[in-house]
Amino acid sequence: MANIKSAQKRIRQNEKERERNRAIRTKMRNAIRKLRSAVEGEDSKQAQELLVPTLSIIDVTARKGVIHANTAARYKSRLARAVAALG
Repeated sequence: MANIKSAQKRIRQNEKERERNRAIRTKMRNAIRKLRSAVEGEDSKQAQELLVPTLSIIDVTARKGVIHANTAARYKSRLARAVAALG
């Protein structure tokens, strides 16, 4: 355990940040999972409806620094391609 006051504060800040990042990442992963299940179920209409909000959540996650911008771009590209392939 840290004895220096600034180190103790840094530990508190890191824990708070970790919890925030975890919640944001979980929200993104759940949205992607839901969209992928619609794609796998070949439910074109639901996949189309879920695509825009899912891409938005991915953008927010990248903007907050939880994932890298290139990772977000890759997720978005692959999801959009999968939905487009449904027709």
